[in-house]
Amino acid sequence: MVPIVLVFAGLDPGGGAGLAADIAAIGALGGHALPVATALTVQDNNRVHEAQPVDAGLLVRQAGALIDACRIDAVKIGIPGSRANAAAIAGLLRRLRAADPGLPVVLDPVLASGHGDPLGQGDAVAALAELLPLATVLVPNLPEAQALGAVPCEHVLLTGGHGEGSVIVNRWLRGGVEQRAWRLPRLPHGYHGSGCTLAAAIAARLALGDPVGQALDHAQDYCHQTLAQAFRIAPGQRIPRRILHTCRYMDHTGHSGHRDHTDHIERTE
Repeated sequence: MVPIVLVFAGLDPGGGAGLAADIAAIGALGGHALPVATALTVQDNNRVHEAQPVDAGLLVRQAGALIDACRIDAVKIGIPGSRANAAAIAGLLRRLRAADPGLPVVLDPVLASGHGDPLGQGDAVAALAELLPLATVLVPNLPEAQALGAVPCEHVLLTGGHGEGSVIVNRWLRGGVEQRAWRLPRLPHGYHGSGCTLAAAIAARLALGDPVGQALDHAQDYCHQTLAQAFRIAPGQRIPRRILHTCRYMDHTGHSGHRDHTDHIERTE
């Protein structure tokens, strides 16, 4: 059966981030996304001009119809849009976990756009407080990790794209102890939706049954390749090539994303 990932995220009309990124990445890795809109945005490939959260009741009804009808193999969460929406998502997660205690949940703690534009109403850090203890894997960048401080998640993939130098170092922490680090060459452009792509890919791999370490490994490989083949829709940030790239990726192996493509990634353990 095709693994199913329930996704909570905002709608990006430019197709670079949010639900559009999640649907493409999860589909490219062999899964199927159930996209639940948490917010409607006005944005292009560079800036977020406006973000309006959906009503929390509507969010619950969107997800509830899917939960009643479908098997859920993993959950991916992007922006909740508001504290009320975060609380509603947390309630839905507790319902799902009551039926499946091991259900993997990937949380991308997006606090603002890359330019600092708000992505919802209210305090973004406070909105995430109820979701953090429910996450299996948290995927913050360096500024997000600093803003969040100590977190109760067992697994954290701390991404180093906001650092400096020609090499990006992503670190997997388990219980606060580093398990592994990946060193990737820094690519020359800015990218719209890279964090969404990575978190969605992790959720897809977990839905496929990968253990956490293997899911992080495969997802980073996939994400890096989508960025290396990114394209322009307008001046500024590029869009990761999630689907076209993966068609070649899948054709080479005969199945979805199981190639151990590690020639450009150096691991330290």
